Amino acid sequence: MAATVESNGRVGLLAGPVANPAGLFWFALTILSTLPLFRFGLAGLADAWSRPEFSHGPVIPVLSFYMFLREMKTVPPAAAPVTDRWPGVAVIGLGLAIALAGNLVAIDDVVFYALIVWIAGLVLTSFGWKRGLVFWPSVLHLVFMLPLPQFLYWKINASLQLVSSGIGVWLVQGAGVPVFLEGNIIDLGVYKLQVAEACSGLRYLFPIMSFTYVFAVLYRGPVWHKLVLLLSAIPLAVLMNSLRIGVIGILVDRYGIAQAEGFLHVFEGWVIFLACIAILFLMARIMQRLSGDRRPLGEALELDFSGLGGELARIFTIQPSRALVIAALMTATLSAAWTLAPARAGHPPERDPFGLFPREIAGWSGITTALEPRIEAALGADDYLAAFYSNPEETAGVDFFLSYYRTQTEGEVIHSPEACMPSAGWEVFSIDPVTVELPGTRFGSFELNRAVIQKGAEQQLVYYWFEGRGRRAASEFVAKFAMLADGMRAGRSDGGLVRVITAIGEDGVAAADTRLQRFLAATVDRLDRFIPE
Repeated sequence: MAATVESNGRVGLLAGPVANPAGLFWFALTILSTLPLFRFGLAGLADAWSRPEFSHGPVIPVLSFYMFLREMKTVPPAAAPVTDRWPGVAVIGLGLAIALAGNLVAIDDVVFYALIVWIAGLVLTSFGWKRGLVFWPSVLHLVFMLPLPQFLYWKINASLQLVSSGIGVWLVQGAGVPVFLEGNIIDLGVYKLQVAEACSGLRYLFPIMSFTYVFAVLYRGPVWHKLVLLLSAIPLAVLMNSLRIGVIGILVDRYGIAQAEGFLHVFEGWVIFLACIAILFLMARIMQRLSGDRRPLGEALELDFSGLGGELARIFTIQPSRALVIAALMTATLSAAWTLAPARAGHPPERDPFGLFPREIAGWSGITTALEPRIEAALGADDYLAAFYSNPEETAGVDFFLSYYRTQTEGEVIHSPEACMPSAGWEVFSIDPVTVELPGTRFGSFELNRAVIQKGAEQQLVYYWFEGRGRRAASEFVAKFAMLADGMRAGRSDGGLVRVITAIGEDGVAAADTRLQRFLAATVDRLDRFIPE
């Protein structure tokens, strides 16, 4: 390979890439220096990829790297010194700061989100701001390899369950099968089918969105074609999953549960995914025809793999710019500081187990129960209390539930009842944050969630809020941000959930409100023994 030495002393390309040892050293140092700081996040990412809904994760970096090499063909080696690298250093600094915060609060989600920001900064530092922006599609695609935060995952999952259940029941009714929907439970009379978390369609949604994104990037057609393909990914995944649920309901009615289970095993996972992909190809073909494009679909996709090896070799020619040196030193310094820093001493205070919670409280008598093993496993709490309290002076009892998590940083988080109630067949009639007054208690006035739920003719009133570290919040988002703040400040992420339920009888909703508030007034001052402040 031939090379020329330019007047400024830089080695330039004439017939092929020539390695630049100094640039390669600083580039490699920048990458390797991230390992101590991002190790926690990478471990969490590997664990997420082992779960079915995120098992597509390892494929995403491979596809992104292909798109990156393809984009490099449009960005030839710079003919003049690159002067706009410093914004990339700032982006690297932002990624490092986010990763440090994630490590401080011990939340791996934050760390691997920071990794995407850091990668974007490295690209902008290496190529400069103007030329580096060309690579935004490949960098943005990496987002699809990341799992959602747990609390957001459960909210989306619950919403998709409801949508899939509703459409599935509509399909069953269209086939002339009498059916009734209670929350996420499809009642066929003889059989009842629960649309569980695994049937929400979420495990199909992420890989389909990733594929659609790559397809739109490689598709050589009008922008509106690309937008239609991108926007169709989510409804397509939901509709295909609803079709699956509907067919199962019809099979159960006609042939029994055994035939439905056989269909379920065949039409899950990659079968649904491949069916969605086939529909996307068909949509692209139809739009081609409508636009007068007679090319075969294969020619409309930019699938040129030639020259990728040469683009890969260009990495070895990277220039040792001041910006890259600063980025490497900044990354190495922060990683070393994190590695050498003493372990944080933040731990939740000692607490009493819920087994010691009083069973007799101001005229209320409680009986404890145990959750089903599958529900207890899904809850993931370190401790919980499920009890029913009755009072001879009240027309109905109170279902009292407490859960406690020593840490919410490694996958287990508090599950909002809003996401769980439909799974038990309850329909959420209304849910709103309200302020309640508990005079004579430490809580005084505070905000909680008030929901009215219904199953058939039965109605119940639900109060719940998130409790922990001396804070209480009705909003799940407020509770999560408070946990992040306390994790940064005190190294604590413990917390719990308080939920009370009572039946709405003939005396009406107002009487149910009064009953719950009387029960809470008798119990809330005892909570700090079990959910530490």
